[in-house]
Formats: sequence, C-alpha cells, structure tokens
Amino acid sequence: MKQQNPPPRGEHILNNPLLNKGSAFTQKERDALALNGHLPYAASTIEQQVERRYQNFRSQPDDLSKHVFLSALQNRNETLFYRLVLEHINEMLPLIYTPTVGQASKEYSYLYQEPRGLYLSFPLKERIEEMVANIEQDKIDVIVVTDGERILGLGDLGIGGMAIPVGKLALYTLFGGIHPARVLPVHLDVGTNNKELLNDPLYLGWRHERIRGKEYDEFVDSFVKTIKKRYPKVLLQWEDFAGMHARPLLERYRDQICSFNDDIQGTAAVALSAILSAVHISKEKLQNQKIVLLGAGAAGMGICNELLRALINEGMSEEEAIKNFYLVDRHGLIHKGLETTEEHQKKFARDQNEIAKWKVADPAHITLLDLVQNVHPTILIGVSTQPGAFTEEIITTMARHVERPVIFPLSNPTSRCEANPHDLIRWTKGKAIIATGSPFEPILYDNHLIHIAQCNNVYIFPGVGLGTIASKARKVSDKMFLAAAKVLSEHSPMLRDPNAMLFPSFEHLRPICRSIAIAVGLAAQKEQLAPPTSLKELEANIDAAIWVPAYTEST
Repeated sequence: MKQQNPPPRGEHILNNPLLNKGSAFTQKERDALALNGHLPYAASTIEQQVERRYQNFRSQPDDLSKHVFLSALQNRNETLFYRLVLEHINEMLPLIYTPTVGQASKEYSYLYQEPRGLYLSFPLKERIEEMVANIEQDKIDVIVVTDGERILGLGDLGIGGMAIPVGKLALYTLFGGIHPARVLPVHLDVGTNNKELLNDPLYLGWRHERIRGKEYDEFVDSFVKTIKKRYPKVLLQWEDFAGMHARPLLERYRDQICSFNDDIQGTAAVALSAILSAVHISKEKLQNQKIVLLGAGAAGMGICNELLRALINEGMSEEEAIKNFYLVDRHGLIHKGLETTEEHQKKFARDQNEIAKWKVADPAHITLLDLVQNVHPTILIGVSTQPGAFTEEIITTMARHVERPVIFPLSNPTSRCEANPHDLIRWTKGKAIIATGSPFEPILYDNHLIHIAQCNNVYIFPGVGLGTIASKARKVSDKMFLAAAKVLSEHSPMLRDPNAMLFPSFEHLRPICRSIAIAVGLAAQKEQLAPPTSLKELEANIDAAIWVPAYTEST
C-alpha cells in the first residue's frame, strides 16, 4: 500500500502554486495550517488580490515584463493568476501567448525562473521511464509537447520552445476549464541547430546539433509509450514540430494515443470557421470559392484538407472539390510538372494544360501575382511566415474582381505577417474581410471602425480538448474538428453586424468552448469513438470537468 504523505503545512503550502492563497488565507485556515507568522495580519478577498495584482501588472514597463510578471504569479498562485487573467482577458491574452510568447521563447534561458513541466533530454534517453515516474500528478488530462524546432514563425528556438506548451495549457484552463493540476507541458530536448543558442554560454538546453532519423524516432517513441503507460487516457497535443516531423508524428501516433497536432488540425479548423462565416456574410456558397493558399507546409496543408472535407461534406466529390484550390510555396504554384512537389501536396497540384493558357512572366515559376491575375481568387490565405508577401499589386488586383475579398494573413508572430491589415483595408477600400494570426488594433476607415479578427487556434483547441476528455473519446478525428469549426462559425459577431469582428471577443469564449465541447463529444459518439450517452449526460460530464478559479476552504 502506497504510504500517504501528510498534507502540506506552513511554508510548504505557500510554495505550492495549486494550494497557495497568499493573503487570502483566513485566520481559521492560518491556525489550522501553521501559517501564522508567514503572512501579514490582514486577510484579503480574492477580489482585493486581483485589484492589487492588476495595479502591479499595469506598472510593468513593457510587454515582456508583463509576461514575466504574469508567469511569476502563475508559479506562485495559480488560482489568482487565472482569476486575474480572466477578468482582463482581452488585455492579457496577447501577453501570456501570441505575440509576446514568441519573444519569451527567444529569451527563455535568460528569463527562466522556476521549473514548470517535464524536460526530457536526449542524453538521458535511457531514463525516460524514471523521469515520467517522478511526475507528482497521478492524473493528467492534457499534455502539450514540443521539440522547439518550429516555434511560431521564429524557427528553431531549442529549449525556448517550452514557453509554448506552458502558454497553450494556460489557454486550456482559461477557456476549456481544464484544471491546472491536470495539465503537463513537455519539452523533448533533442538539441538545436540554432548557432546563436549553441554559442550562448547561458543556454539551458542540450548544447548539441539536433538528432535526426532513427535516433529521433526512437526517442519520441519511447516518450509516447512511457506516457501512455503512466497516463493511458491522456490527450496529447503535438505543438510546433517542424514540417518533416509534424504530419508523420500525427499519422504514426493518432491511433496509438489520443492525440492531435494543433498546427495542422487546430489551425485548419479555426481557418475553416472563419471562411464559413465570411462566405455566409458575402452571401456566397463555399463550393463557388477560388481558394489560394501561400505556404504549403504542415499548417497550409492542414487548412486545405479541412476545407476539402467541408466541401465534400456539402455534397461535392473530392475530384470536384480539389479544383477550388491553388497552392503556392517557395517554388511557385504547385502543379503537376513541378519536380519539387511533396507527396502530401500532389493531390492539389494543378493540371499543366490549365496553366499553359495563362499569361505569366516565367512559366517555370508561377508567382502569387501571376496566380491572382489569372485566377481571380475569392479567398487568399497566408501561412508562409513571409512578411509583406501580400503586396499592394496582388491585393488591388484581387479586389478588382471580388466584391468582398477574404484575406487571411495568418503567420505568427506579428513580424511574420504576410500583410498589415491597415494596408489591406486601404488597398481594398474597406471591402476586405480580414483575419490575422496575431492581434491588431481596430482600424478607422471612412468614419467607421473596422475590427480585425484574430484567427487564433485558442478558439478551437480548448473546446476540442474539453469535449474529448469529458466524452472519454479514445481518438480525435477530423470530423470532431469539423464539428468544432461549424459551432465557432455560428458565433461570428459579423453575422449580425457587418462592422463587427469575424470572431467573438475572448471574454465570451468560455461558454462557446462549452458549446464546441458538446458538438465534439456528439461527433465522437457518432463515430463510435466515445461511449454512448444521452445529451444530458454529456453536458453534465462537460460541466463537471470545467474548473472555475475560485478559492476553496483549506482546512
């Protein structure tokens, strides 16, 4: 029989962020927990603590300092952290995640304060089972794992990638209500090819070039098997893996452990939701859209495949639906005569007989501008991380042929965005329906304020996670993401007000995530991926899984 440790008291409880209430411990609790003398005399309410911390937050000199302040609070008192952020969500979300988390990832080794999560380093590969066994939590609902190779649009940041799982799991708690005691960020430290990091004496990761091939595959496999053994019902989210690993890992493990890739499936679902809303606003049909996508990597292909499923779901054959897509990567338009086309891109390759009729400067390299001039697309999506790729000539050409051009420069962070929304509004004379990957301020044009929607995966993955966990689904399917996208599209404020945003405000996202979770759970049951229950039982299970940041009595 496992020996029970005595409950924490005194400084031990103050040093546990999941138990610590700071100045909010009552006198009764202080007497029972040996806290007298460790705290100032006056007891505070959580409302007073939020006000105190908010004043401290506002006094920080810049965004990165605010990020560090909030991270320190999370490491000290998780309940207060989540209560504070929820009460100021629109102001604080960009600081705990994109775009500020990108800078935090770059400076991770300098900003590091306290351990959070699990670091699995390749030199200790033989001890993975021991390290996983050292995790204190007996129950984990969600793990977010990265190897730090493709952090946002910033590339290989090595150990700095750990800031991403930490941030993503905070969003699971904020919006999906997943209890902070039941999440685990994981970093697979397999080295880095970032020369600046390798030469930095303060770098905290394994100072070695990235391992590849069989060694990499075996290391990841050992991680998955060990985690599945310890937490057989956990939901695993793959995050910010490079293209060479992202889809292969998803395909290899999605039937072995309940898992998904947020860069592929989450990005695709939120983009689909935005497009469904935009098409509805334009009084058009999805089947009639000409979709151009710049950036045919993991995220881009995920968007294309999700849109393809949506078109097929609306009655089109795959052969017909594929004709709606035009993909552009660094080699230009992907077509059947291009030798550089990768296997997963081939079904979207355009026929050479079609493009032979086009007027282009160089038939060997058909540019995005060539494509826009010849095809007259209705939807333009960017996931290329190439800032300025959507030029004025490209956008004005598109706008000449479309009443309401749908333009989504989705690359993160802001410095990698394909176009500034201010320019897009000006170039299209205010006609464009815009969504970006990072937050932008509203734009005043022609005496009215245009809100710029942030096409952020946070609109999708917390609800998908909550629905998967509460329904006890054994797998996350593509149809579950499709169900999530449809629910989100129904909550677009622009459907009711043409001057409103394409996506709801973050302050309204918690109840929307609950609705998404219900749809995801029902979709899982329909595919027989989850035990059958009544709708009432499913809703009760979802509500029971939602944690609210409020103090409970500690005696």
